[in-house]
Amino acid sequence: MSAFQNILTAVENGVETITINRPDKLNALNKQTIQELHQALAEAETNDLVKIIIITGSGQKAFVAGADIAEFANFNREQGQELSDSGQKLLFDFIQNLSKPTIAAINGFALGGGLEVAVSCHIRVASDNAKMGLPEVSLGVIPGYGGTQRLAQLVGKGKAFEMIMTADMISADDALTWGLVNHVTTPENLMAKCNELASKIITRSPSALASAIRSVNANFADGVNGFETEIVEFGKCFATADFKEGTTAFLEKRKPSFTGK
Repeated sequence: MSAFQNILTAVENGVETITINRPDKLNALNKQTIQELHQALAEAETNDLVKIIIITGSGQKAFVAGADIAEFANFNREQGQELSDSGQKLLFDFIQNLSKPTIAAINGFALGGGLEVAVSCHIRVASDNAKMGLPEVSLGVIPGYGGTQRLAQLVGKGKAFEMIMTADMISADDALTWGLVNHVTTPENLMAKCNELASKIITRSPSALASAIRSVNANFADGVNGFETEIVEFGKCFATADFKEGTTAFLEKRKPSFTGK
């Protein structure tokens, strides 16, 4: 595993926890942190010991309180477009398209780029003191890491417009009601809840989970027919050892032992 300055990684029982560790900056994303997150996730994707990934922030004040504005305050139009383009490809699209399930453990503030990290993950769990928002228009800019797209996919066009246009933060309870997060729990139980979800998912077929991720994502990809993708991925499952094991275990009335092959 690589050595990092701004993140911490730990693997236990098939679950890798990646912690953004810039507490003095409320875990704000800068260029180096985005690069380190990409590297850690790329390594987790190819590590056979890792089945599930949890992303969180250090401490209880912030998951990620936005991007490091000082890095791009003086950018021009071309530099701004490149910032968005490279960041989406390197991290946010990368998270969404990982073949391994990702869970965002939202502890405290998830603002701007922080919320965009969370909505890139497959599942979100928030502590009850979490605050979520996209404040970019108050800075004269818009969300540039996929926030205008993924937020609307989760909460609907009207709610997305409200969050983006007011730049207001919403509570964890509102986020749950709106469908932005899957679960809300206390700060003390946040990681336990994420690991509880992980412990269920980890017993399922890794190859089928990867197919499910590709199929769900296909519905939101331009020019892609999600139903056709599902048909293809469904068929591919029949050629896997996991399918043979899963159906055999069911017929033999035992728990399956999946290999991801």
